[in-house]
Parts: sequence; C-alpha cells; structure tokens
Amino acid sequence: QVHLVESGGGLVQAGDSLRLSCATSSTLSLYSMGWFRQAPGGEREFVATISWNGGRTDYADAVKGRFTVAGDNVKNTLQMNNLKPEDTAVYYCAATTETPYGSRWSNAYQYWGQGTQVTVSS
Repeated sequence: QVHLVESGGGLVQAGDSLRLSCATSSTLSLYSMGWFRQAPGGEREFVATISWNGGRTDYADAVKGRFTVAGDNVKNTLQMNNLKPEDTAVYYCAATTETPYGSRWSNAYQYWGQGTQVTVSS
C-alpha cells in the first residue's frame, strides 16, 4: 500500500515559480512516481515522471524546460518555473508498481494523492 500527500500549491502570477512536494509512505519497494494535472473541464494529463531511485525522468512537452522533478519514491518535488496561466490545474502525485522506471500513462498508476491546486493569473 502507498499513501501519498502533496503540498505546495497556491496562487501565483505568470512568470512566477512554485515547488510542489509529494511525500510517500509505503510498504512496497520498487515503484515509481508521476505528476499529473487536471484543469477545470479537462482530462487528467501527464506532467512528469521519475523512476524509483530518481535516476530517470520524463516530461510532457508542454512543461519541458520549465518544470523539474527530483527526488525518489520516498519524497519528490516538482519545481515549476516560468508558470503560465495554462498551467492552472489541480496537480496530483501518483505511484505505480507496474514499472520502477516511470510512466506517462495515468492508467498505470494505482495510488493517487488528494491533489493540490495551482492557479496562475495573467
């Protein structure tokens, strides 16, 4: 079982930065983490993923070069720089046991946090 807790969301202006954190408690060993987001009226979309030991990361094109995921499957952070109004969404941390290397696919993740709101004003 994996329990996830996100923190760090808030209201910022375009161009500002935010750092989200995801703390996990787990009885499992090899699992990887992902970050997803869902805007009002939209579908949940992939943001970033990190392998179990933090050695491999992957990003959605929309955030590549602006967002950085770091850490491991015990605690990881999503550093978000140069935020844009289109980044406004609820951000979710997730964990998957299907692969230790990370995944872009939300269906691969069995465990989800409660979400944290990020709002970027123009």
